[in-house]
Amino acid sequence: MQLTSLMSKEGKRNGKCHCRVLVTGGAGFIGSHLVEGLVERGFEVSVVDDLSTGRIENLSSCLARIRLVRGDIRDKATLAGSVQHVDSVLHLAAIASVPYSVEHPEETYEVNVDGTRNLLDVSLGSADRFVYVSSSAVYGDPEYLPVDEDHPLRPISPYAESKLKAEQICTEYQESYGLKATILRPFNVYGPRQSSNQYAGVIAKFIERLREGSPPIIYGDGLQTRDFVYVVDAARALILALQSDEAAGRIINIAAGVPTTVNQLAQLLVEMLGVEGIEPQHVGGRQGDIKHSYADVREAKIYLGFEPRITLKEGLSSLLEWAKHA
Repeated sequence: MQLTSLMSKEGKRNGKCHCRVLVTGGAGFIGSHLVEGLVERGFEVSVVDDLSTGRIENLSSCLARIRLVRGDIRDKATLAGSVQHVDSVLHLAAIASVPYSVEHPEETYEVNVDGTRNLLDVSLGSADRFVYVSSSAVYGDPEYLPVDEDHPLRPISPYAESKLKAEQICTEYQESYGLKATILRPFNVYGPRQSSNQYAGVIAKFIERLREGSPPIIYGDGLQTRDFVYVVDAARALILALQSDEAAGRIINIAAGVPTTVNQLAQLLVEMLGVEGIEPQHVGGRQGDIKHSYADVREAKIYLGFEPRITLKEGLSSLLEWAKHA
C-alpha cells in the first residue's frame, strides 16, 4: 500500500489537524516520508535541511505546500528563525552513517549533539512538543532479546555515542524546562528513497547488486538477525508520537518486533527479483558487527497505539516497484 493512501486514511479517522510543525532533516529518507504524512493530515510544515544527504526531489509531491529552509542545525540563527510560530518539532537531522562517524567523530558530535542542543534552546518558549529521533544503535550488542527500552546502553560507535548524548540532553531539557520531549529509537528502517551509496542499509545494497546481476555480499555466516520496519510505518509512528500526550517524557522503540536473518532477506530478494541463479557471496565478518537484534515493541503499542501494518514482503515489493523508476 502506498504512503499517501495509508496516511490519508489515518488522517480521516483522526480528523484534520492544523498544528504547525518543524521537521529537521525533512528532505532525507525518513524525513521526506514524514513530511508527506504530515501534509496529508493538514499540518503546516516547515523543513530545515542542509541537503548534504537529503534531496529536494524527495519532497516533490508536497514541495509547494511546505516551507523549506536550506540550513545547518549547527547554525543557531537559522534554527531560531525556523522555529518561530511552530507548535512542535520533529528532529531527524543528523549524521546517520556509522562508518562516516568513525572517520569524522568530531563533526558527528557537532552535528548530532551540539545541533540537538541548539534546536532545544531555540524551541524553548515556542514549541511545546519535541520528538527526537534517536537510534537502536544506543543499545550496542544486546544482552537479551527482544531489546526493550530498559536494556543497558552500550554504544559502540561515535554515531551511537552521539545519539545517546543527544537523548540525555533532551531529557535534561524536559526535566529543567518542562519541554514535552519524546525519544524514539527506530531499528532497521527501509523503503523508497533509501540511498544505495556505500553507507546505505543492507537492503538497498542487496537490491542494487541483484539488479546488476551480481551476488549480494553477506558478511559472516548471514545468521545475524535484524528488525526491519518499513519507512511508511516508521513515519506513522513519528506522527503518533507527536499527537500522543502519553508519549511525552518517554523513550520508545520503533520496529516491527520480528527478527529476520540476513540470509532470509537475501533469499527473499532473489526470489522476488526472479534471479534464482544468483547465490549470495559470503565474506569475512566485520569487527563490531552486532550478531542479533530485534525489538520489544510493547511500549509503542501502549503509548502510541502503534503497530506495524506492512510485512517485510509487502514492503520489499513496494520498494522494488519504486526502484524500477528511481
